[in-house]
Amino acid sequence: MKTFFLKLLRTLLLPIIVAGIALYFLTALSNLSSGKALEDKQQLEEALIRASVSCYAIEGTYPPDLEYLIEHYGIQINPERFTVKYESIASNLMPDITVLETQP
Repeated sequence: MKTFFLKLLRTLLLPIIVAGIALYFLTALSNLSSGKALEDKQQLEEALIRASVSCYAIEGTYPPDLEYLIEHYGIQINPERFTVKYESIASNLMPDITVLETQP
């Protein structure tokens, strides 16, 4: 009788444990990739702000548009991953910079 229960327990419990472990690793992997995407977005925002401030320090005015930052300050944007909203208010005011992740 004991042997029957042990076999039954192994037959039922082992697949449940394996499925649980697999689910745990898949969840952890998903959290890692979403964390990386958020970090990439923040790095792009910071790079845009630093380049804008550098432009102001060097040239005395903020960049007129995003293309200026790309051409003169080496900013690289992956348009498949990010959309950048760049609003220049005045040449002596920090532009409004918003980075959005592009939906797949």
